[in-house]
Amino acid sequence: MAPAAGTQRDANAAEPGVLAVAARRFRHRRRLRVTREGKYFIGITFGVGMAAINTGNNLLYLLLGLLLALVLVSAAMSELSLRGLTVSRRLPARAQAGRAHLVEIEVFNHKRKMPSYAIEVEDLRAGQPADKRCFFLKISPRSAQVAAYRRKPHRRGRDSHTGFRVATRFPFGLFEKSMTLDLLGELIIYPAVDRVRLPPDHSGMDRGNAESSRRGVGDELLGLRPMRDGDDPRDIYWRKSTIPGHLVLKERASEARPQAVLSLEDVRTTAAEEWNAEFERRIREVASHTVARLRRGDGVKVVTASGRSALTNPSQGADPVLRFLALIDAVDEETAAKMKTEARSRRAPVDGGGA
Repeated sequence: MAPAAGTQRDANAAEPGVLAVAARRFRHRRRLRVTREGKYFIGITFGVGMAAINTGNNLLYLLLGLLLALVLVSAAMSELSLRGLTVSRRLPARAQAGRAHLVEIEVFNHKRKMPSYAIEVEDLRAGQPADKRCFFLKISPRSAQVAAYRRKPHRRGRDSHTGFRVATRFPFGLFEKSMTLDLLGELIIYPAVDRVRLPPDHSGMDRGNAESSRRGVGDELLGLRPMRDGDDPRDIYWRKSTIPGHLVLKERASEARPQAVLSLEDVRTTAAEEWNAEFERRIREVASHTVARLRRGDGVKVVTASGRSALTNPSQGADPVLRFLALIDAVDEETAAKMKTEARSRRAPVDGGGA
């Protein structure tokens, strides 16, 4: 009885591996679709077959065999074209709603001797129609081909890519054989940005790149001093560092940048479409003012009604705030109250320790 139990355990242990292989084959299984030309071809083949059976003409049987052989050759050649292919994508570093960007698709043929012909790659995205394709006429053995498609997103947020649909109609275009490959990818779509003309700042806000007399990391030179441990070697003043072992460091003035605070109402008071449209319009407005103020040299802080915030300055660029605006969602009043309570509880130990 003991050996039988051991054999049963071995079978149970091997079962997940068999299931994994079966699942992988099922996921990459081929799908076959008859094209319009293929439907005509099948109709002709059926007619020739009926005529051959009714008349007993050897020439019709020969023609029928030739037509059926073309079907078998089409199935074999299309399978060889799809076999041994891997697909990858290269997404841009950033993308913006209302502006086109390029997505590169690379197909590598791992076969040693057989090239792949007429390969069509369709990039699949979650919850969106598959409307972007790249076509590869020939992919040589052990080589890669790169193509790109242009896409213009219309909404901010996460753009999730799920995989590819790889298809071919090689060699006769009678049938389309395809397979699905899984490859996850994500692209953050920034909100659209409009050109904004900022009003002149008469209160000194236009001193975005002004230098103060304090030490910092600005562009103006405040003075020279001997180099100490922990200083940045990039600030060494080599003209005065001619004596070995006595390095002179450039001391820079800190930049006195103003900071603009932009508010965003993200607490939903009604479920009407008008409120959602106004929320998206306000996000676009805040993004536009952020880019305009950064170009002027101002720092920017975005504060929402629910207590969330994002901060950036000209040295960091607009990415921190634009990413924050791309991913933000409106919340209801109850959720906003909880978020404010959590924010105060996180700040309380810090404030108490400082007191």
